[in-house]
Amino acid sequence: MNKSIKKMSVRNQSEEIILQKCLHELNCNRLVTIKGLSTGALGLMLSQLFEILNGIVITPSEEKAEELESNINFFSQRRISQILSPDPYGILERELSAMGALYRFFSGDIRTIVTTPQGLLLKVPSEDKLRSSTFSISVGREENRQRIIERLIELGYERVPMVEIPGEFSLRGAILDIYPPGSDNPLRIEFHDEYVESIRLFDVRTQRSIRFLEKADIGAARLEGEKTLLSSLYGVVVMVDPEEVLEEIRNLEEAEGRQILRVLEELPRILINPMIAKGAELHVETHKVTGLREKVLAKGLSALASFLSDYLAEGYEIHLVSSTPYQTERLKELLKDYGFTFDGYKEYISFETGELTEGFVWPSLRLLYITELEIFGKRVTSKSKRPQEKRSALSSISIEDLTPGDYVVHVDYGIGIFRGLKRLDVNGLKDFLMIEYEGGDKLYVPVERLNLIHKWIGPSDHPPKLSRLGGTSWQRLKIRTKKAVAEVARELLELYVQRKTSVGFAFSPPDPLFREFEATFPYEETPDQLEAIEAVLRDMTSPYPMDRLICGDVGFGKTEVAIRAAFKAVMDNKQVAVLVPTTVLAEQHLRTFRERFERYPIVVESLSRFKTPREQKEILKRLKAGKIDVIIGTHRLLQKDVEFKDLGLLIVDEEQRFGVKHKERLKELKRNVDCLTLTATPIPRTLQMALIGIKEISLITTPPPERQPIKTRIIPFDKKLIRKAILFEIERGGQVFFIHNRVADIFNLKRQLEEIVPEAQIGVAHGQMSSKDLEKVMYKFVTGQINVLLCTSIVELGLDIPNANTIIVNEAHTFGLADLYQLRGRVGRSWKKAFAYFIVPSTDLLTKDARRRLKALEEFTELGSGFKLAMKDLEIRGAGTLFGHRQSGHVFDVGFELYQKLLEETLRELKGEKPRPLTPEINIPIEAYIPADYIESDAERLLVYRRLSMVEDSQELEEIKEELKDRYGPIPAPLKGLLEVISLKLKLQKLGIRRLDFTGEGLRLKFLPDSPFRELVLSKAIKESNTKVVSSDELIVKLKGDWKKFLLRVESWVENPMAIGGER
Repeated sequence: MNKSIKKMSVRNQSEEIILQKCLHELNCNRLVTIKGLSTGALGLMLSQLFEILNGIVITPSEEKAEELESNINFFSQRRISQILSPDPYGILERELSAMGALYRFFSGDIRTIVTTPQGLLLKVPSEDKLRSSTFSISVGREENRQRIIERLIELGYERVPMVEIPGEFSLRGAILDIYPPGSDNPLRIEFHDEYVESIRLFDVRTQRSIRFLEKADIGAARLEGEKTLLSSLYGVVVMVDPEEVLEEIRNLEEAEGRQILRVLEELPRILINPMIAKGAELHVETHKVTGLREKVLAKGLSALASFLSDYLAEGYEIHLVSSTPYQTERLKELLKDYGFTFDGYKEYISFETGELTEGFVWPSLRLLYITELEIFGKRVTSKSKRPQEKRSALSSISIEDLTPGDYVVHVDYGIGIFRGLKRLDVNGLKDFLMIEYEGGDKLYVPVERLNLIHKWIGPSDHPPKLSRLGGTSWQRLKIRTKKAVAEVARELLELYVQRKTSVGFAFSPPDPLFREFEATFPYEETPDQLEAIEAVLRDMTSPYPMDRLICGDVGFGKTEVAIRAAFKAVMDNKQVAVLVPTTVLAEQHLRTFRERFERYPIVVESLSRFKTPREQKEILKRLKAGKIDVIIGTHRLLQKDVEFKDLGLLIVDEEQRFGVKHKERLKELKRNVDCLTLTATPIPRTLQMALIGIKEISLITTPPPERQPIKTRIIPFDKKLIRKAILFEIERGGQVFFIHNRVADIFNLKRQLEEIVPEAQIGVAHGQMSSKDLEKVMYKFVTGQINVLLCTSIVELGLDIPNANTIIVNEAHTFGLADLYQLRGRVGRSWKKAFAYFIVPSTDLLTKDARRRLKALEEFTELGSGFKLAMKDLEIRGAGTLFGHRQSGHVFDVGFELYQKLLEETLRELKGEKPRPLTPEINIPIEAYIPADYIESDAERLLVYRRLSMVEDSQELEEIKEELKDRYGPIPAPLKGLLEVISLKLKLQKLGIRRLDFTGEGLRLKFLPDSPFRELVLSKAIKESNTKVVSSDELIVKLKGDWKKFLLRVESWVENPMAIGGER
């Protein structure tokens, strides 16, 4: 018999004996105590129990509930547990969460619900009510669409333009999208007349279909609760750390607590690891994996190979668990590098991917589980199954942000006011953007030419002057601006060339030591992060000095990119300077860098006001002597007395926080030294340079798998709401930032908060405190001795505390958008849902700019929105400050986007690059538009029009076409016409034709002067008796038949310009 099969069967028998004992005692006593189960082993035990029984698991805290849910699901063949917990936003989200869990439980999809004492209070509908509210839809069945919509509204669903969260539905023509609570993915139902043609699951993020279904059950989104959760469920109750659970229950409202205790007494219970055993007692011996991390720290990953060999020699079955497939493969490769070949042990050792929060040893089962926690010393938690796809980020303010009344800039006609979409019959029905100019004149822009239109970005309080249609002033203004732009372009290009011609230090390529260091990173790198790391390494190994900007949201992994660059530099015997704007951030980075380098002989120090003058003097001496490898500091690093032995890399975090003098000193430091700049919200000039490719940029827009968007609310100073928000965070074991930017009355506010939330432990931190006092408060907050930190914006670029997941900003209207964005980024840095509350006076009292700032923050709650926020901030502040006083007038005159477009064009000319192809004008008799009953929302139609106008090749056009079919249903005839026009536009661009008209005379073609086909086509056309040559770049082809034949004719010329002959 195969050894592994024999061994596995022994293990299963042992597990079965333990389970049988438990079930027997449960039947006899209805109260069983199990002792000796470590966290990981408990997950294994309960996964086996809930394959047989249904039930509810109660843990004392949300954190323990999350851990246990993860561990049970890791060992189960199917998902059998789900968290239910309260939410400060109240009823809506709690209901949706509860409905989803209950559907799964009553349908048998899950066997248990894991919750906390607070979760037991949720009022939920009965099983009968849930079942009777559910209806089914099947492929091929006749269905009344209107009746389905009425039913969805009755069941608490909300109609939206695009489905994104459970409890929403959307109807677009023949496509009905529904997101039932409890479903991992929403449904897309496509109708043909009144019959269901197909049912598909689709991905919320991409909005694309992923799988076909024959049938779907749709349950209610909201139903009135009748009983508490505990009274509604059936089966066994498992209480983990029961004394703590009972303490939490007693802390609830008295009547509620008594009711829960009464119900619990009537149910069969299993007590896990109580201090005092009750009922029948079972004891198992399991323990955590100890000592491995210390050995790995001392000897590297070779210690892991030895550790595994020892347990294999004792006959253990070993499971190595990584959180992602990438980490699993990396661990295999590393073990091979250290000589662990698995020969003779393949049946006894397995590599697994999943979310086990902690390893364990179960001696009686000869079973060992090892996770990344035991190897790398950090627990990797990944609660979100969101795919890590790349998103487009480097783009201009998109046209879908336009609303009627906005100022726009047309490249050829100037500044006007967008008045909306208008459908006109011009050689067939088509959609146009209507733009109003001076004197009320209107311009109608065909949607395929939307790429010529930009939103005007400038100060909102100083609207631009409208251009006059038919006048020459706009063209003269463009010429003037282009001359001014040329100055800036030459200056920028000189900087670029200067850097590319400077001689830098070429670092060595990554070696096995570097790859081992990479492997000690305990998280999976996101695709963007990996790209950024590779780009940095490419820059460093080149002979030119690096000057790269890493732009990414707070907590998206910029620091790790910098750490790897620093490691590479130090391994090549160079020093690294890390420049940060605040003392707090310097200390934070000091801890992070030291932690990552702890296994290596790398000396990391910091230079800030936390150091005494004597300590600073000693550090400077060691730095000059080359005894410090990495120095982290504030602007203190920029003073003249700071000297390096051999500086090779400069890392600048949040450069926009430094003043003009500091930036001048930075320029000196950067000469011939590799420079890496990190930012979450780029400063406008850096952003501008990034957009035009003069400064190398890496964007990290993919969030870590576990991150969730931060719930953002604008609120008045309401004591009840503030108490609710703070108490919710404290009760789930979290911490709160309360930002108040006035030192004068910060202690008065502290006293007020102590009255509002007496349960909170409140500490105060501000920039005028002594460094010792500040450090003491920060330390208490970091270590959890304080759960509310009342502070000024000193935390803005400082603390990284994953346990702090609520931030309240007082008088938020007095902050800038970038500041508020950075402050909000202090929370939501773990898998927990995070909340940001911005306290403002009545919105009537706010300035227009303050309202726009706060609206922008509420609008951009999605992860990775820092780049878009930077663009919004440009709009609010006015983009004129980008280039100083010399250029501000020109930026104002033509708008930020057109200015940067002119700058890009000028730079292409100076670099000798080809200009971008012009957009041809097309006038043919065809209906070309998106019907409103196909895409109802004007904003969505604008978005599709914009995407189509920007298409660069036929493959991209085909992809959009497939996406339209998937999301909106079969493509109607007018949209097919529009797709044909876009296809023709691409072909005309290749041929160098700038205008095509269908007239009574025939097909009129106008070439660009530099068209590569102009001479060839003209010379051939002259030979055609039915071709009239109007000029050296224009001809009329008199062809018989309708416009479609003309279109096919033109297409044949594009495909084969040599073949002019053929049909007349």
